[in-house]
Amino acid sequence: MNAPGKFAGFALGLAAVFGIALGVGALIGPEPAEPAGHDEHEAAAPATELPGGLMATEQGYTLELDQPNTKAAAQSTTSFRILDRTGAPVTQYVTSHDKDLHLIVVRRDMAAFQHVHPVLDKTGTWTVPLNLSRAGDYRVYADFTPEGGSNLTLGADLRVAGNYDAQALPVPKATTQVDGYTVTLDGTVTPGTASQVSLSVSRDGQPVTDLQPYLGAYGHLVALRAADLAYLHVHPEGTPGDGVTAAGPGIDFVVKAPSTGDYRLFLDFQHEGVVRTAEFTVRVAQPDATVVTDDRAPAPADHSTPGHGH
Repeated sequence: MNAPGKFAGFALGLAAVFGIALGVGALIGPEPAEPAGHDEHEAAAPATELPGGLMATEQGYTLELDQPNTKAAAQSTTSFRILDRTGAPVTQYVTSHDKDLHLIVVRRDMAAFQHVHPVLDKTGTWTVPLNLSRAGDYRVYADFTPEGGSNLTLGADLRVAGNYDAQALPVPKATTQVDGYTVTLDGTVTPGTASQVSLSVSRDGQPVTDLQPYLGAYGHLVALRAADLAYLHVHPEGTPGDGVTAAGPGIDFVVKAPSTGDYRLFLDFQHEGVVRTAEFTVRVAQPDATVVTDDRAPAPADHSTPGHGH
């Protein structure tokens, strides 16, 4: 099994961590406020940073789409630029996971997920063909590191005209199928701790142990919060051929989430020369409070709602 993965393109300092146990887990909420009477001269804690992908402009960089409106088409060329503080297109990037920029495109109902890699020209314009055959509102994420800067994920909307066939979010489950492969989600995330989640790949009941490198790793995971499409982007630690990282069946990640609610996970993996995407819904719920008692005080009353939580 691979070593735990690290975050890329997601702000640190989140107040809550979600748990996944067989695809459905639990989350502890934000830390309680400082109790009354604390030292008023104590240095204030840094503000919690927003999750990635919620803003088109951050740290002086802006994602500018050339086609804010388009018609549904199986192949639609989309162009965009990353602008700096002066409004000039950025032309120099730091390569991360074999690419200078990762573009994630998904419809707002979490359908029609695409992970593509645009081509940059000398003027700073990125161009990429997208499958926009399904009408609706899409969220476009640019995950990149500008030269001399830090990693960012900027987001912008793309509206595709036509009949919008909105889909309900698939129900949470631990196993999914894609092109004859079975992918299973397993693991528990401990609140407040970077914990491991494993996604295992099998075919015809046999574990796949010869996964091929894709973007410098054996797996690439994107997670999106259903409520507002906040973006979480993670990779496994280690590199293929390092003598430590296994080529399957398990691909390990470290996962954190900013809140309760439904999340959609997209795992890209490559086998026999083809990249496939396994999709999961994960419901992150507030756990029931644990009551601790002793002989000195009675246990507090249980006011929880029956059926709440798991």
